[in-house]
Amino acid sequence: MAIAQSLAPTSSSAARAARPMFRRAALPRVAATGVGATGEPARRLVAAFDPAIPLASAVTPPSGWYTDPEFLRLELDRVFLRGWQAVGHIGQVKNPNDFFTGRLGNVEFVICRDANGKLRAFHNVCRHHASLLACGSGQKTCFQCPYHGWTYGLDGNLLKATRISGIKNFNKNDFGLIPIKVATWGPFVLARFDDFSEDTIHDVVEDEWLGSASELLSRNGIDTSLHHLCRREYVIQCNWKVFCDNYLDGGYHVPYAHGALASGLELQSYETLTYERVSVQRCGSAPAEQEDIDRLGTKATYAFVYPNFMINRYGPWMDTNLAVPLDATRCKVVFDYFLDESLLVYILPFQYILTYSMYALVSQ
Repeated sequence: MAIAQSLAPTSSSAARAARPMFRRAALPRVAATGVGATGEPARRLVAAFDPAIPLASAVTPPSGWYTDPEFLRLELDRVFLRGWQAVGHIGQVKNPNDFFTGRLGNVEFVICRDANGKLRAFHNVCRHHASLLACGSGQKTCFQCPYHGWTYGLDGNLLKATRISGIKNFNKNDFGLIPIKVATWGPFVLARFDDFSEDTIHDVVEDEWLGSASELLSRNGIDTSLHHLCRREYVIQCNWKVFCDNYLDGGYHVPYAHGALASGLELQSYETLTYERVSVQRCGSAPAEQEDIDRLGTKATYAFVYPNFMINRYGPWMDTNLAVPLDATRCKVVFDYFLDESLLVYILPFQYILTYSMYALVSQ
Protein backbone atom coordinates (compact mmCIF):
# COMPACT_ATOMS: atom_id res chain seq x y z
CA MET A 1 0.00 0.00 0.00
CA ALA A 2 1.87 3.04 -1.33
CA ILE A 3 0.07 5.65 0.75
CA ALA A 4 3.08 6.10 3.02
CA GLN A 5 5.18 7.73 0.33
CA SER A 6 3.42 11.07 0.91
CA LEU A 7 2.67 10.73 4.60
CA ALA A 8 6.08 9.79 5.92
CA PRO A 9 8.50 12.71 5.81
CA THR A 10 11.53 10.39 5.95
CA SER A 11 10.61 8.18 2.97
CA SER A 12 13.17 7.90 0.18
CA SER A 13 12.50 7.61 -3.54
CA ALA A 14 13.57 3.96 -3.45
CA ALA A 15 10.93 3.19 -0.85
CA ARG A 16 8.05 4.93 -2.57
CA ALA A 17 6.82 1.93 -4.54
CA ALA A 18 7.27 -0.47 -1.64
CA ARG A 19 4.64 -1.50 0.87
CA PRO A 20 4.68 0.37 4.20
CA MET A 21 6.67 -1.33 6.91
CA PHE A 22 6.01 -0.93 10.61
CA ARG A 23 7.75 -1.60 13.88
CA ARG A 24 5.97 -3.41 16.70
CA ALA A 25 8.05 -1.46 19.21
CA ALA A 26 7.30 1.99 20.60
CA LEU A 27 6.57 4.65 18.00
CA PRO A 28 9.58 6.80 17.03
CA ARG A 29 9.38 10.56 17.40
CA VAL A 30 8.94 11.83 13.83
CA ALA A 31 7.90 15.34 12.89
CA ALA A 32 4.88 14.97 10.59
CA THR A 33 4.94 18.29 8.74
CA GLY A 34 1.91 19.72 7.03
CA VAL A 35 -0.61 17.82 9.12
CA GLY A 36 -2.70 20.95 9.61
CA ALA A 37 -5.81 20.44 11.73
CA THR A 38 -5.24 16.74 12.36
CA GLY A 39 -4.49 15.72 15.93
CA GLU A 40 -1.95 13.67 17.81
CA PRO A 41 -3.49 10.24 16.92
CA ALA A 42 -2.98 10.90 13.21
CA ARG A 43 0.57 12.08 13.87
CA ARG A 44 1.29 8.87 15.73
CA LEU A 45 -0.09 6.78 12.89
CA VAL A 46 2.22 8.56 10.45
CA ALA A 47 5.17 8.19 12.79
CA ALA A 48 4.64 4.41 12.81
CA PHE A 49 5.85 4.20 9.25
CA ASP A 50 9.50 3.21 8.83
CA PRO A 51 10.70 2.74 5.24
CA ALA A 52 14.03 1.34 6.45
CA ILE A 53 12.51 -1.97 7.54
CA PRO A 54 13.13 -4.67 4.89
CA LEU A 55 10.09 -5.95 3.03
CA ALA A 56 10.54 -9.44 4.48
CA SER A 57 10.11 -7.96 7.97
CA ALA A 58 7.05 -5.85 7.15
CA VAL A 59 3.81 -6.26 9.06
CA THR A 60 0.21 -5.18 8.47
CA PRO A 61 -0.39 -1.40 8.71
CA PRO A 62 -2.11 -0.21 11.91
CA SER A 63 -5.89 -0.53 11.87
CA GLY A 64 -6.17 3.21 12.41
CA TRP A 65 -4.97 3.75 8.85
CA TYR A 66 -8.30 2.24 7.79
CA THR A 67 -10.70 3.57 10.42
CA ASP A 68 -9.54 6.93 11.79
CA PRO A 69 -11.38 9.96 10.27
CA GLU A 70 -8.41 12.19 11.18
CA PHE A 71 -6.10 9.95 9.20
CA LEU A 72 -8.38 10.23 6.18
CA ARG A 73 -8.30 14.03 6.48
CA LEU A 74 -4.53 13.81 6.47
CA GLU A 75 -4.60 11.58 3.37
CA LEU A 76 -6.84 14.01 1.52
CA ASP A 77 -4.54 16.91 2.31
CA ARG A 78 -1.19 15.20 1.81
CA VAL A 79 -2.05 12.71 -0.94
CA PHE A 80 -5.23 13.34 -2.94
CA LEU A 81 -5.02 17.12 -3.16
CA ARG A 82 -1.38 17.04 -4.22
CA GLY A 83 -0.16 15.82 -7.59
CA TRP A 84 -2.15 14.52 -10.55
CA GLN A 85 -5.33 12.55 -9.90
CA ALA A 86 -7.39 10.53 -12.38
CA VAL A 87 -10.91 12.00 -12.46
CA GLY A 88 -12.53 10.73 -15.69
CA HIS A 89 -12.05 9.72 -19.33
CA ILE A 90 -11.90 11.77 -22.53
CA GLY A 91 -15.20 10.36 -23.81
CA GLN A 92 -16.94 12.46 -21.15
CA VAL A 93 -15.62 15.70 -22.69
CA LYS A 94 -15.28 14.66 -26.31
CA ASN A 95 -17.16 17.60 -27.84
CA PRO A 96 -17.36 21.35 -27.19
CA ASN A 97 -19.76 22.18 -24.32
CA ASP A 98 -19.42 18.67 -22.78
CA PHE A 99 -18.94 18.64 -19.03
CA PHE A 100 -18.85 16.33 -16.02
CA THR A 101 -18.61 16.94 -12.30
CA GLY A 102 -16.95 15.20 -9.39
CA ARG A 103 -15.96 15.51 -5.76
CA LEU A 104 -12.76 14.67 -3.91
CA GLY A 105 -12.92 15.18 -0.18
CA ASN A 106 -14.49 18.61 0.26
CA VAL A 107 -13.50 19.79 -3.23
CA GLU A 108 -16.30 19.99 -5.79
CA PHE A 109 -15.01 20.28 -9.36
CA VAL A 110 -16.27 20.48 -12.93
CA ILE A 111 -14.38 19.44 -16.07
CA CYS A 112 -15.56 20.89 -19.38
CA ARG A 113 -14.61 21.56 -22.97
CA ASP A 114 -15.33 25.13 -24.00
CA ALA A 115 -16.80 26.29 -27.31
CA ASN A 116 -13.30 26.44 -28.84
CA GLY A 117 -12.55 22.85 -27.83
CA LYS A 118 -10.17 23.68 -24.98
CA LEU A 119 -10.29 21.37 -21.97
CA ARG A 120 -10.81 23.26 -18.72
CA ALA A 121 -11.48 22.52 -15.05
CA PHE A 122 -12.85 24.69 -12.24
CA HIS A 123 -14.01 24.55 -8.66
CA ASN A 124 -17.71 23.83 -9.06
CA VAL A 125 -18.98 26.62 -6.80
CA CYS A 126 -20.44 30.03 -7.48
CA ARG A 127 -18.18 32.91 -6.42
CA HIS A 128 -21.15 34.62 -4.75
CA HIS A 129 -22.55 32.23 -2.09
CA ALA A 130 -20.72 29.01 -3.06
CA SER A 131 -23.74 27.17 -4.44
CA LEU A 132 -23.00 24.22 -6.73
CA LEU A 133 -23.16 25.30 -10.36
CA ALA A 134 -23.48 21.98 -12.19
CA CYS A 135 -24.42 18.40 -11.38
CA GLY A 136 -23.79 15.12 -13.18
CA SER A 137 -22.66 15.35 -16.79
CA GLY A 138 -23.94 16.45 -20.17
CA GLN A 139 -23.74 19.59 -22.28
CA LYS A 140 -23.99 23.25 -21.30
CA THR A 141 -23.17 26.51 -23.03
CA CYS A 142 -22.76 28.21 -19.64
CA PHE A 143 -22.92 27.51 -15.92
CA GLN A 144 -25.74 29.35 -14.13
CA CYS A 145 -26.01 29.41 -10.36
CA PRO A 146 -29.44 28.04 -9.32
CA TYR A 147 -29.50 30.33 -6.28
CA HIS A 148 -29.05 33.88 -7.61
CA GLY A 149 -28.52 33.37 -11.32
CA TRP A 150 -24.86 34.36 -11.59
CA THR A 151 -23.74 33.00 -14.95
CA TYR A 152 -20.31 31.85 -16.09
CA GLY A 153 -18.89 30.91 -19.48
CA LEU A 154 -17.20 27.56 -19.98
CA ASP A 155 -13.95 29.51 -19.99
CA GLY A 156 -14.67 30.43 -16.36
CA ASN A 157 -15.40 34.12 -16.95
CA LEU A 158 -18.31 35.70 -15.09
CA LEU A 159 -20.83 36.68 -17.78
CA LYS A 160 -23.64 38.04 -15.61
CA ALA A 161 -24.07 39.00 -11.97
CA THR A 162 -27.76 39.65 -11.35
CA ARG A 163 -28.99 42.82 -9.60
CA ILE A 164 -25.47 44.00 -8.89
CA SER A 165 -25.79 47.51 -10.32
CA GLY A 166 -24.98 50.27 -7.87
CA ILE A 167 -22.48 48.22 -5.87
CA LYS A 168 -19.22 50.12 -5.79
CA ASN A 169 -15.83 48.66 -6.69
CA PHE A 170 -17.35 45.53 -8.16
CA ASN A 171 -15.41 44.24 -11.17
CA LYS A 172 -16.84 41.09 -12.70
CA ASN A 173 -13.40 40.23 -14.08
CA ASP A 174 -12.34 39.55 -10.49
CA PHE A 175 -15.06 36.97 -9.94
CA GLY A 176 -14.47 34.26 -12.52
CA LEU A 177 -14.48 30.60 -11.52
CA ILE A 178 -11.38 29.37 -9.70
CA PRO A 179 -9.42 27.21 -12.17
CA ILE A 180 -8.02 23.75 -11.55
CA LYS A 181 -5.14 22.39 -13.59
CA VAL A 182 -6.30 19.69 -16.05
CA ALA A 183 -4.59 17.39 -18.55
CA THR A 184 -5.04 14.10 -20.38
CA TRP A 185 -2.90 11.00 -20.76
CA GLY A 186 -4.14 8.34 -23.15
CA PRO A 187 -7.90 8.06 -22.60
CA PHE A 188 -7.77 9.48 -19.07
CA VAL A 189 -8.58 12.96 -17.74
CA LEU A 190 -6.37 14.14 -14.88
CA ALA A 191 -6.73 17.05 -12.46
CA ARG A 192 -4.27 18.68 -10.12
CA PHE A 193 -5.53 20.71 -7.18
CA ASP A 194 -2.24 22.10 -5.86
CA ASP A 195 -0.80 23.79 -8.97
CA PHE A 196 -2.31 26.96 -10.42
CA SER A 197 0.14 27.56 -13.27
CA GLU A 198 -1.32 27.99 -16.73
CA ASP A 199 0.83 25.73 -18.89
CA THR A 200 0.38 21.97 -19.04
CA ILE A 201 3.11 20.11 -20.93
CA HIS A 202 2.29 16.50 -21.87
CA ASP A 203 5.77 15.10 -21.17
CA VAL A 204 5.83 16.76 -17.75
CA VAL A 205 2.36 15.42 -16.88
CA GLU A 206 3.40 11.94 -18.03
CA ASP A 207 6.53 12.02 -15.89
CA GLU A 208 4.77 13.43 -12.83
CA TRP A 209 1.84 11.00 -13.00
CA LEU A 210 3.47 7.77 -14.21
CA GLY A 211 7.22 8.29 -13.96
CA SER A 212 9.31 5.69 -15.76
CA ALA A 213 6.30 3.34 -16.08
CA SER A 214 4.76 5.49 -18.84
CA GLU A 215 6.63 3.75 -21.65
CA LEU A 216 5.60 0.28 -20.46
CA LEU A 217 1.94 1.28 -20.20
CA SER A 218 2.01 2.91 -23.64
CA ARG A 219 3.46 -0.26 -25.18
CA ASN A 220 0.65 -2.30 -23.65
CA GLY A 221 -2.06 -0.50 -25.59
CA ILE A 222 -3.38 1.94 -23.00
CA ASP A 223 -4.25 4.69 -25.46
CA THR A 224 -7.06 6.62 -27.11
CA SER A 225 -7.90 3.92 -29.68
CA LEU A 226 -10.17 2.23 -27.14
CA HIS A 227 -13.90 2.96 -27.19
CA HIS A 228 -15.67 3.59 -23.89
CA LEU A 229 -18.55 1.15 -23.46
CA CYS A 230 -20.11 1.90 -20.09
CA ARG A 231 -19.62 2.93 -16.47
CA ARG A 232 -20.75 1.33 -13.22
CA GLU A 233 -20.43 2.88 -9.74
CA TYR A 234 -20.65 1.11 -6.38
CA VAL A 235 -20.48 2.37 -2.80
CA ILE A 236 -18.51 -0.16 -0.77
CA GLN A 237 -18.52 -0.34 3.01
CA CYS A 238 -14.76 -0.24 3.49
CA ASN A 239 -11.89 2.20 3.61
CA TRP A 240 -10.61 3.05 0.12
CA LYS A 241 -7.24 1.41 0.87
CA VAL A 242 -8.90 -1.96 1.52
CA PHE A 243 -9.98 -2.03 -2.12
CA CYS A 244 -6.47 -1.00 -3.25
CA ASP A 245 -4.78 -3.56 -0.97
CA ASN A 246 -6.89 -6.31 -2.51
CA TYR A 247 -5.82 -5.19 -5.97
CA LEU A 248 -2.14 -5.03 -5.03
CA ASP A 249 -1.68 -8.44 -3.41
CA GLY A 250 0.14 -9.82 -6.44
CA GLY A 251 -2.39 -12.43 -7.49
CA TYR A 252 -2.26 -14.08 -4.07
CA HIS A 253 -6.05 -14.37 -3.90
CA VAL A 254 -6.72 -15.07 -7.59
CA PRO A 255 -6.70 -18.92 -7.49
CA TYR A 256 -9.16 -18.92 -4.59
CA ALA A 257 -11.42 -15.92 -5.18
CA HIS A 258 -11.39 -15.77 -9.00
CA GLY A 259 -11.55 -19.36 -10.17
CA ALA A 260 -12.82 -18.63 -13.68
CA LEU A 261 -10.23 -15.91 -14.21
CA ALA A 262 -7.44 -18.10 -12.84
CA SER A 263 -8.32 -20.84 -15.31
CA GLY A 264 -7.50 -18.44 -18.14
CA LEU A 265 -4.12 -17.39 -16.73
CA GLU A 266 -0.72 -19.02 -16.48
CA LEU A 267 -0.24 -18.11 -12.85
CA GLN A 268 3.32 -19.42 -12.72
CA SER A 269 4.26 -16.50 -14.99
CA TYR A 270 2.77 -13.89 -12.62
CA GLU A 271 5.18 -11.02 -11.93
CA THR A 272 5.07 -7.64 -10.20
CA LEU A 273 7.10 -4.64 -11.33
CA THR A 274 7.37 -1.51 -9.16
CA TYR A 275 8.12 2.02 -10.28
CA GLU A 276 8.10 5.46 -8.63
CA ARG A 277 4.30 5.79 -8.54
CA VAL A 278 3.11 2.68 -10.35
CA SER A 279 2.93 -1.03 -9.58
CA VAL A 280 2.42 -3.31 -12.59
CA GLN A 281 1.28 -6.92 -12.31
CA ARG A 282 1.57 -9.06 -15.44
CA CYS A 283 0.57 -12.58 -16.24
CA GLY A 284 0.51 -14.73 -19.38
CA SER A 285 -2.77 -16.21 -20.59
CA ALA A 286 -3.52 -19.89 -20.93
CA PRO A 287 -4.12 -21.06 -24.54
CA ALA A 288 -7.69 -20.31 -25.58
CA GLU A 289 -9.95 -22.75 -27.38
CA GLN A 290 -9.72 -22.10 -31.10
CA GLU A 291 -13.39 -21.25 -31.46
CA ASP A 292 -13.40 -18.91 -28.44
CA ILE A 293 -12.81 -15.18 -28.48
CA ASP A 294 -9.57 -14.63 -26.58
CA ARG A 295 -10.75 -12.17 -23.96
CA LEU A 296 -7.46 -12.13 -22.06
CA GLY A 297 -5.02 -11.82 -24.96
CA THR A 298 -1.52 -13.24 -24.71
CA LYS A 299 -0.65 -11.20 -21.61
CA ALA A 300 -2.81 -9.48 -19.02
CA THR A 301 -1.48 -6.27 -17.48
CA TYR A 302 -2.80 -4.82 -14.22
CA ALA A 303 -1.39 -1.38 -13.37
CA PHE A 304 -1.95 0.45 -10.08
CA VAL A 305 -1.30 4.20 -10.31
CA TYR A 306 -0.76 5.85 -6.95
CA PRO A 307 -2.84 6.52 -5.00
CA ASN A 308 -6.18 5.03 -6.13
CA PHE A 309 -6.39 4.30 -9.89
CA MET A 310 -6.26 0.83 -11.44
CA ILE A 311 -5.91 -0.06 -15.13
CA ASN A 312 -6.61 -3.60 -16.36
CA ARG A 313 -5.63 -4.36 -19.97
CA TYR A 314 -6.30 -7.80 -21.47
CA GLY A 315 -6.75 -8.67 -25.13
CA PRO A 316 -9.10 -6.16 -26.79
CA TRP A 317 -10.54 -5.10 -23.43
CA MET A 318 -9.60 -2.56 -20.82
CA ASP A 319 -11.34 -1.65 -17.59
CA THR A 320 -10.37 0.88 -14.96
CA ASN A 321 -11.22 1.12 -11.25
CA LEU A 322 -11.12 4.41 -9.35
CA ALA A 323 -11.47 4.15 -5.56
CA VAL A 324 -12.75 7.47 -4.22
CA PRO A 325 -12.86 7.91 -0.42
CA LEU A 326 -16.23 8.99 0.96
CA ASP A 327 -15.37 8.71 4.64
CA ALA A 328 -13.05 6.61 6.78
CA THR A 329 -15.07 3.40 6.27
CA ARG A 330 -16.75 3.91 2.87
CA CYS A 331 -15.56 4.45 -0.67
CA LYS A 332 -17.09 4.78 -4.12
CA VAL A 333 -15.49 2.61 -6.79
CA VAL A 334 -16.01 3.73 -10.37
CA PHE A 335 -15.64 1.05 -13.05
CA ASP A 336 -15.17 2.15 -16.68
CA TYR A 337 -15.11 -0.41 -19.51
CA PHE A 338 -13.36 0.03 -22.86
CA LEU A 339 -13.05 -2.06 -26.04
CA ASP A 340 -10.85 -1.99 -29.13
CA GLU A 341 -12.75 -0.08 -31.83
CA SER A 342 -12.18 -2.86 -34.38
CA LEU A 343 -14.62 -5.05 -32.45
CA LEU A 344 -17.40 -2.52 -32.02
CA VAL A 345 -19.21 -3.79 -35.11
CA TYR A 346 -19.67 -7.11 -33.30
CA ILE A 347 -20.30 -5.68 -29.86
CA LEU A 348 -22.76 -2.81 -30.17
CA PRO A 349 -25.90 -4.86 -31.03
CA PHE A 350 -25.35 -6.91 -27.88
CA GLN A 351 -23.63 -4.29 -25.75
CA TYR A 352 -25.67 -4.69 -22.59
CA ILE A 353 -25.36 -8.48 -22.56
CA LEU A 354 -21.64 -8.44 -23.23
CA THR A 355 -21.02 -5.64 -20.75
CA TYR A 356 -22.59 -7.77 -18.04
CA SER A 357 -20.49 -10.77 -19.10
CA MET A 358 -17.31 -8.69 -19.09
CA TYR A 359 -18.02 -7.36 -15.62
CA ALA A 360 -18.71 -10.87 -14.38
CA LEU A 361 -15.35 -12.00 -15.74
CA VAL A 362 -13.28 -9.35 -13.94
CA SER A 363 -15.25 -9.33 -10.69
CA GLN A 364 -15.49 -13.05 -9.91
